[in-house]
Amino acid sequence: MSDGAAAFELGDFALQDGRRLPDARLVYRTYGTLAPDRSNVVLYPTSYGAQHTDTEWLIRPGGILDPRRWFVVIPNMFGNGLSSSPSHARGAPADFRVTHHDNVAAQDRLLREVFGIEELALVYGWSMGAQQAYHWAVLHPQRVRRVAALCGTARTSDHNIVFLRSLEAALTADGAWDGTCFTATPERGFRAFARIYASWAASQAFYRRRLYRELGYADLDDYLVRSWEASYRRRHPADLLAMLDTWIACDVSATPRHRGDLAAALKSIRARVLVMPSATDLYFTPDDCAADAAAIPGARLCTIPSIWGHRAGNPYQNTQDEQFIRQAIEELTAA
Repeated sequence: MSDGAAAFELGDFALQDGRRLPDARLVYRTYGTLAPDRSNVVLYPTSYGAQHTDTEWLIRPGGILDPRRWFVVIPNMFGNGLSSSPSHARGAPADFRVTHHDNVAAQDRLLREVFGIEELALVYGWSMGAQQAYHWAVLHPQRVRRVAALCGTARTSDHNIVFLRSLEAALTADGAWDGTCFTATPERGFRAFARIYASWAASQAFYRRRLYRELGYADLDDYLVRSWEASYRRRHPADLLAMLDTWIACDVSATPRHRGDLAAALKSIRARVLVMPSATDLYFTPDDCAADAAAIPGARLCTIPSIWGHRAGNPYQNTQDEQFIRQAIEELTAA
């Protein structure tokens, strides 16, 4: 692939629910140099709707993840349009549903079979990436040394699910949806989807101060169309639905060992964990994140003092929040 990404062929891949995903593929990219003892590995999973090119901005000398120190691996989440997704997966189940358990299982095979990596120095994730980071810490407690979970929870809350179901409803209410697939581009669905997303992603204070004007947008409508709508139109609507399903199903305790006991699952974590909510996040609220941190032995709760809402955890347009996160990550990885 021209941007330096590679594809790992998983073959006939067993899913958590017992089904199989034929010809499964995991697309990934690496940054930096793997240490001879493989002690400098950072796993950086993708977030909702994102591909590695959308989130790699923080991997740079002097950035949050410095490739001169770390060997960073970004695995693209199932359903994001690069790894196996409804839009192109050969032989994919008609009801394409994967969980973070499936994402982690595929990532584990990549790390072991391609790089011989057994231990992770850090799993760094924002939003759905944070959900995957929690899954790594619960599913492989002896192999994860540190976790940085930004603006994400170990289980999707009911309130969050209401938001996600509204996005699902916006896409599937369009006439292009025939009940099983999209027969055309859901024009009205995309418009509604983007506006619902934008209303939750940033805080009321962000909109009150009209910070979108500082980003170069003429007015609110210009911001909604050129930022939010344009962003999600890059993805196939079936892929957007698949990632919503994964987000909704997120629950680190949904394993035979923990059987839905979230407190027990979080208590089993052995990694050094940094929980970083945004003070104004409407998806993954500070209270929800604090509850996760309280259940994890030795976890540190460090709230980002931002009015950027959920997007404070991915501050590619906001140097103040970026500096705050970089300092926290430096402290986490100093020991």
